[in-house]
Amino acid sequence: MKSGLPPGPGYPQPLQTIGWLTRPGPFLERCRARYGDRFTLRIANGLTSVMVTDPDAVRQVFTGDPRTFHAGEANRVLRPILGEHSVLLLDEEAHMEQRKLLLPPFHGERMRRYADLMAEIAEAEIARWPAGAEMPLWPSMQRITLEIIVRAIFGVDAGPRADRFRDLLSDAGRWFSSPVRLLASALLGPDRVERSPRTQAARRPVDEAIREEIRRHRADPGLGERQDIMSLLLAATHEDGSPMTDEEIRDELVTLLVAGHETTATSLAWAVERLLRHPDRWERLRAEAEAGEDEFTEAVVKETLRLRPVIPVVARRLKQPAEIGGWELPAGVSVAPCIYLIHRREDVYPEPYAFRPERFLEQPAGTYTWIPFGGGVRRCLGASFAQFEMKIVLAAVARHAELRAPQPAPERIRRRSITLVPGEGARVQVVGAG
Repeated sequence: MKSGLPPGPGYPQPLQTIGWLTRPGPFLERCRARYGDRFTLRIANGLTSVMVTDPDAVRQVFTGDPRTFHAGEANRVLRPILGEHSVLLLDEEAHMEQRKLLLPPFHGERMRRYADLMAEIAEAEIARWPAGAEMPLWPSMQRITLEIIVRAIFGVDAGPRADRFRDLLSDAGRWFSSPVRLLASALLGPDRVERSPRTQAARRPVDEAIREEIRRHRADPGLGERQDIMSLLLAATHEDGSPMTDEEIRDELVTLLVAGHETTATSLAWAVERLLRHPDRWERLRAEAEAGEDEFTEAVVKETLRLRPVIPVVARRLKQPAEIGGWELPAGVSVAPCIYLIHRREDVYPEPYAFRPERFLEQPAGTYTWIPFGGGVRRCLGASFAQFEMKIVLAAVARHAELRAPQPAPERIRRRSITLVPGEGARVQVVGAG
């Protein structure tokens, strides 16, 4: 066993940071080609990360002791946005307790209750697409996923109050997802960014709106009958019987906004971008949607998330030394299963750069080789909800819109804050809609 850190790029930290932030895909692929399945990156704010790209190492990370592998600490760059109570920023017992409170609404029958609402929202947006126009699809997908969040998660229905709330969340989403915020938090540190007057001023309107909705929900005599996720969180209790505080609920709702709005919209935009450049797959999905089935649609969702993952890595900060992939890594570094590179392993995915949804009909997704939502006890709480939402929206698009790719060349991958988005917004030619 080797001790210390695997080799990695030798050029200065600022240059590594620029490569990581501006062209993450080519940068990561060059590193793997030169250094192999494990390599070390040194990027801004003193963060040293060991990238791992083989399934055995991923398994070691995802099944490791949560007392050693801290995901919350690795995500601290997001604290100025999410708040200190966010499940993404907690570790050990605090994380598990909060996770138990949040998990039920995102699975099983409770999740499936949102199917009609999701389809209704998607169809209303599609009906506004102008026939004959060429347009970027990504903003439209953002409107769909935001409306689903406003109504299914926050429980705010139509009317002037809903319009104001939607506008506030939309503004907040744009501010939170700005690459400038990520860079500032990475360079200056989250503590300094969180204390800044500019951050406080940007957070204040949406925080006040969320707290107002919490008060309205608490005062609703029919609270116990409501099915929106805010209401379910208001009814949830900790293991000692105490309810969640308003600050906890605020932080978890903002986490759901950040984790479930732009990410799902981006995946939907990528799915259509890929399908339109493979017309045979697009027609197969359309036929399945008309028949009311979803097996191939689910495979499309999985293949999109494989080939175009929204985030390139997940990370754990080591609290004590740990053996990963034949290396004894020191405490204090981050070990990061690299989603982008694992999903492009030719020994796992033949023709790894090809869009071939059929691969997921031929064999199921692997626990440590298909990881768009991370894994282990830190797997994304909304993974099932996001995939379910994608299937519903894609089926609605297939049934109600006739689209074409305006150009045959694929859109390049562009970084936007922590996400990887279509470089031109997933442009489509609307032949007909309604």
